[in-house]
Amino acid sequence: MTTSTDTSTRVRLSIDERGIAEVALNRPEKMNALDTAMFEAINRTIAQLAEDKRVRVVVLHGEGRAFCAGLDLASFVAMGESERAQRSHDAGNMNDLAARTHGLANAFQQVAWGWHTLPVPVIAAVHGVAYGGGLQVALGADIRLVTPDAKLSVMEIKWGLVPDMAGMALAAGLVRGDQLRELVYTGRVVSGEEAVALGLATRACADPLAEARTIAAGITTRSPQAIRGAKRLCNLLPQTTPAEVLLAEAREQQKVMGGAQQREVVRAGMEGRAPVFKDE
Repeated sequence: MTTSTDTSTRVRLSIDERGIAEVALNRPEKMNALDTAMFEAINRTIAQLAEDKRVRVVVLHGEGRAFCAGLDLASFVAMGESERAQRSHDAGNMNDLAARTHGLANAFQQVAWGWHTLPVPVIAAVHGVAYGGGLQVALGADIRLVTPDAKLSVMEIKWGLVPDMAGMALAAGLVRGDQLRELVYTGRVVSGEEAVALGLATRACADPLAEARTIAAGITTRSPQAIRGAKRLCNLLPQTTPAEVLLAEAREQQKVMGGAQQREVVRAGMEGRAPVFKDE
């Protein structure tokens, strides 16, 4: 059985019996552009997924013609005016960008950083465009599948801005430094195929959403404990020292080795059947 939740009209969430959560950005008439309601809906969804123990993997995509066209321009103008008016008066307001309202992040950064910090893998299926903030949302995913003709851009410079939705922290481990600088300084639009070559995307395919669903289904056949441990290890890179990573590897392995889920994987393999996992 699949359960569905509308976190607002902006985001649709469903979770099936395998623990696959599908998150759809649902503002197709605006190419899923980010306005205040979209920011709030994405952050509510991330918080909900973080607390839901049923969730094994997340598939993130956009409805309509695009993944996400970036910041809604009208919303941007309104936020800029509000920020100027309130900057010195309300440190807890969304417009105080220096306020850390979501752990390490502010509310705008959380829509990208939050996918990175979820305890389960997140697979983004990107079609159409992923511009500016939309690209940064996708960068928060563990895996990014794109159509060959998708268009991606670090577009903030076009509006006289810098990337500020966790994109710099997330891209630093994916894109070579000089290439990242070129994308940031110029706002150049790249195709899905070039995005793969640069490191912005994982793989190009004709139907990213179908492929994301296939990968997600495969992940649900693996040990949930091992998958969560593997994500924790991956998230240590590249900023952690080799010594810290080596110790983390050993600690994660100790958590799963010989446990019920790991024993079930071995037993199922020997018996030629799919493993059946129970929470430990």
